[in-house]
Amino acid sequence: MRRNCLGFAAGFAMLASAGIAQQGPYKVLKTAKVGATGGFDYIYADDAGRKLYIPRGAVQGATPMPARVTIFDLDTLAPAGEIPNTRANGAAVDVKSGHGFASSKPVAMWDTKTLALIKTIDIDPKSNPDGILADPFNQRIYVFSHPTMDATVIDAKDGTVLGTIDLGGAPEQAVSDGKGHVYVVIQDKSNVAVVDAKTMKVTAHYEFGDKGSRCNGLALDLKNHVLFAACGQSGMPVATPPQPMMVILNAQDGKIITSLPLAGGSDGAVFNPATMEAFSSHGNGTMTIVKENSPTSFEVEQNLQTMTGAKTLTLDSKTNHILTMAAEYGPPPAPVTPPAGEAPPQGRGGRGPARGPMVPDSFSILAVGR
Repeated sequence: MRRNCLGFAAGFAMLASAGIAQQGPYKVLKTAKVGATGGFDYIYADDAGRKLYIPRGAVQGATPMPARVTIFDLDTLAPAGEIPNTRANGAAVDVKSGHGFASSKPVAMWDTKTLALIKTIDIDPKSNPDGILADPFNQRIYVFSHPTMDATVIDAKDGTVLGTIDLGGAPEQAVSDGKGHVYVVIQDKSNVAVVDAKTMKVTAHYEFGDKGSRCNGLALDLKNHVLFAACGQSGMPVATPPQPMMVILNAQDGKIITSLPLAGGSDGAVFNPATMEAFSSHGNGTMTIVKENSPTSFEVEQNLQTMTGAKTLTLDSKTNHILTMAAEYGPPPAPVTPPAGEAPPQGRGGRGPARGPMVPDSFSILAVGR
């Protein structure tokens, strides 16, 4: 998952001017300023174990901080421990075995009750673990990698590597139907890969056509077999400015049902079956809530302002709260004038201008609800 998805303010303004509602039933109920330093990507709620997992990156300099997976009480958002010395992008929990996993290299495996590290699991050295999914169907963990365009499959019971799955493109968020199918949104190919969990093979690719590209978020309405692919771009050729869209399709045959505008470029999506709503979070500090009125009728219910950088999200199914996270940043460094004929330097892995330093102790967890 991209570590930064800012730059969609223009798209949000366009949506606002078009009359899409900003007011609605959802609001930021709580902001817990938990502090500490280090980058962040995915956020994961273990609603059964009542823990919230947030990997944090290492920090160099005068006050170094090693990479770790930070853990919080899901009810109070108070710190509850950490998995130290683990450089990860995401975390997942297999509830039945009580084992947690991080998308790190090597992959970390721990006991979710004691938070003691059980083992580390070596994977392909060419891979770069990013997204991660725990599939309850056969207790397997999927660790996704952009450069190798595959998923490493791990037995959640003992940490054995079972093999890899060629996904045909750069994988982002994934969901399971719990019945033998895993769906993975492919960022660079504008499709969803359908994986047979028994054979560990891709059986289909659901194409978006010109409806969406640069898709990072994926959610599933299990009961009605509906997929929600949250994308940062739509239109062919590429539209300017970007027009983020949510592509909604049938999970059984891949047919597109409809597409709806998002308030920013998505980096995560989730569906709440208790409220029949899909949520998409965006780095520009917005969250779009899509209401499923029926399996064939959908509408944008609300565009909520959250916090700039709050780009990923997770659902606590016990409280129906959506959790996201962000931090405040100081002014960016002064621009550097490159020599004649050279491109200006890029920050954040070549994705736009450099960003200022994180404001100390500004890292915050946001709880969104009615």
